[in-house]
Amino acid sequence: MDIFHLFDLTIEKQASDLHLIPNYYPTIRINNELYYVRSAGTLAQEDVEKLVVSILNEEQKENLFANKEIDLGYEYKNNRFRTNIYYAKNRLAAAFRLIGYKIKTIEELNLPKQFHQFTEINQGLVLITGPTGEGKSTTLAAIIDEINHRFAKHIITIEDPIEYVYPTSKSIISQRELHQDTHSWNIALRSALREDPDVVLLGEMRDYETIQSALTIAETGHLVFSTLHTGSTSETINRVIDVFPANQQNQIRSQLSSVLKAVIAQRLLPSLDRSKRLPAVEILLNIPSVAAVIREGRTHILDNILETEEEQGLYLFEKYLLHMYEKSLISKESALSYAIRTNEMKKLLK
Repeated sequence: MDIFHLFDLTIEKQASDLHLIPNYYPTIRINNELYYVRSAGTLAQEDVEKLVVSILNEEQKENLFANKEIDLGYEYKNNRFRTNIYYAKNRLAAAFRLIGYKIKTIEELNLPKQFHQFTEINQGLVLITGPTGEGKSTTLAAIIDEINHRFAKHIITIEDPIEYVYPTSKSIISQRELHQDTHSWNIALRSALREDPDVVLLGEMRDYETIQSALTIAETGHLVFSTLHTGSTSETINRVIDVFPANQQNQIRSQLSSVLKAVIAQRLLPSLDRSKRLPAVEILLNIPSVAAVIREGRTHILDNILETEEEQGLYLFEKYLLHMYEKSLISKESALSYAIRTNEMKKLLK
């Protein structure tokens, strides 16, 4: 069995991930559940090495052996696999995330219609947050592709690696991959301002430098989209501020309160019949009361604002879960187990 047979199986089963680890069967993830591919047999160390090295060029092999891990995008039959090859117990292993060839629309992803408004913003910062594997990249791709089809703009993406490839439409798009098209996030972000962008997609805000650069690009009249691995919208605000030294935090609060447009926290939940996963979101829009709270360092009351400003488009995660439960989209158990604020969820379900 070669790697392409396993790629075909992953695509056929509409799995989200494929894992190759020595002493295990090849394993695929479908609707967040792991399944062994028993027909392939248990993988020996040599099998994994043969499978994963077969898709690498010479430079990638050198990087892998020198750094003990490598991220890359691999194209196969109009699909892309976001690939991480790594060492575990001194043996090669790999994880492949299937990125479909078709970029789904906001409607096809079952996201709120409100998400269309994020495509119409001209400048500022929009953050999509949540744990790994919760659909952040797919949601961002839907928003970027809608901009691509509706407006004539220059969109620059900086990714590690490139995930979705955007079709030719009204916009022009420069997709840059770390290590292939640029040596670092920071160099790419500094260069972005000299590349006449209207929209910048930064795959992930990882550290002080990337967060500072994203804020600066947003402040200079551009629209910036990015992601963070945070659970709730209020936690996101705190993470952005806390990454800076204490003596800079007042300045950053002021800057963030000015450039921020929205924070969306997203999770994928099993549908009631467990046939698919559906997005649940928390939406924090930077209305005047939110901006004031960020500027004054009173982020502990953001949850209260989320709960009371639904008419202005803000949405508490637990209220969104309640809405899904009342529409028979998810089970009561899922609503409780995925809630960020369990006590709040219990009150809403009474």
